[in-house]
Amino acid sequence: MSTPVRPRRSVLFMPGSNPRALEKARGLPADALVIDLEDAVAPDAKSEARARVAATLREGGFKPREVVVRTNGVGTPWFSEDLAMIAAASAREEGPDALLLPKVNDPETLLLVGRTLDALGAAPSLRVWAMIETPIAVLRALDIALAAKNPVSRLAVLALGTNDLSKETGARIVPGRAPMASWLSHCVLAARAGGVGVLDAVWNEFRDLEGFTRECAEAAAMGFDGKTLIHPDQIAPCNAAFAPPDEEVAAARALIALFDRPEHAGKGVVQIEGRMVERMHADIARRTVALADAIAARM
Repeated sequence: MSTPVRPRRSVLFMPGSNPRALEKARGLPADALVIDLEDAVAPDAKSEARARVAATLREGGFKPREVVVRTNGVGTPWFSEDLAMIAAASAREEGPDALLLPKVNDPETLLLVGRTLDALGAAPSLRVWAMIETPIAVLRALDIALAAKNPVSRLAVLALGTNDLSKETGARIVPGRAPMASWLSHCVLAARAGGVGVLDAVWNEFRDLEGFTRECAEAAAMGFDGKTLIHPDQIAPCNAAFAPPDEEVAAARALIALFDRPEHAGKGVVQIEGRMVERMHADIARRTVALADAIAARM
């Protein structure tokens, strides 16, 4: 049975320590929300933020948005309590859909976290998203993505973190991101090999929507499913960039209909408007239509 398509065009980070921001998030048109317990929360506010996020999750009201909670790092003093809170929340009807693990450097970490979630009684539907934000994580991206083949890992998404990569490598984040282009493409390939989603990193200059829109288009062309965001103003241009254009959807529907004709049953190649197309193009078309239909269902 095929896995339902979930649009992840726009994935907005929300500080777990800010109740007003969390309340506002319920009305935002982002495909997914990441409630952050890591970077957005000071060390002396971790426990308070965790309790607030637990209460927010109990209140619900975020659907149809995908709700993700970013934990503190696996080796930090706060991680165990973060994981226990998320596991408990996942048992409720409107519990979180996933947790986001920062700085995942190897597949073993995913298996360890997955086994811990099982022991904590987390809902089977709870997924794990992995941040790829260190040099070793990029180099091992394929191994990390292939962990998804083991259901214990619960892995569903790779999310790039170019700010940390810039810090650790000295590579500059410039328009077009040429110094990082090979890393980004490598992670897209790894994600596809593992059968998981892949998200581009945040754009820091949130008031520069022209530059942001350009980078969204570049990321979409590279094969990313969407982009992580730091400001609500980025949602609309991001959603537009990662949604298939209407004319592409119409062409995809026409191609599917062509291959579905009885006279074309079993054919690997057919002709349409003076060009030859293979059945693999129909498979691509079906993915395009599935994404467009999933987006339309959210509106």
